[in-house]
Amino acid sequence: MTTPQNPDGFGQDPFNKPDSGQPQYGPQYGQPQYGQPQYGQPQYGQPQYGQNPYQGGPPGMEPDNNLVWAILSTVLCCLPLGIVSIVKSTSVGKLWAMGDYAGAQQAADDAKKFAMWSAIAAVAWWVIFVIFYAVVIAAAVSNTA
Repeated sequence: MTTPQNPDGFGQDPFNKPDSGQPQYGPQYGQPQYGQPQYGQPQYGQPQYGQNPYQGGPPGMEPDNNLVWAILSTVLCCLPLGIVSIVKSTSVGKLWAMGDYAGAQQAADDAKKFAMWSAIAAVAWWVIFVIFYAVVIAAAVSNTA
């Protein structure tokens, strides 16, 4: 189909729509609308899984969970305080993954605190034990003489 503007027929509308001479603005059916997310595409700026939308992104690296110190204090020092330290240190990663960054830092600090208290309790126990043993030996030696 030739027109006065296009005498050789190239560039014609394949659907034979009448050309009104005006460009069509706005969304066409079946065409993506710019600025709108499409199905299955990530929406940037939206919180992803594990992020709390009210706290923003993570403030830095995950805090050290002090698990090694917790295990050593449990095995070598004081069992009850060491167990509490292990429980606190294992909750650091879970809290961080859920987006509770302040809670993860608090759990890491608590794990370190309980591990230190376990070590201090063990040192105090051994000091008391050595003093008691020395008193018992001194009493036994004085009774035999």
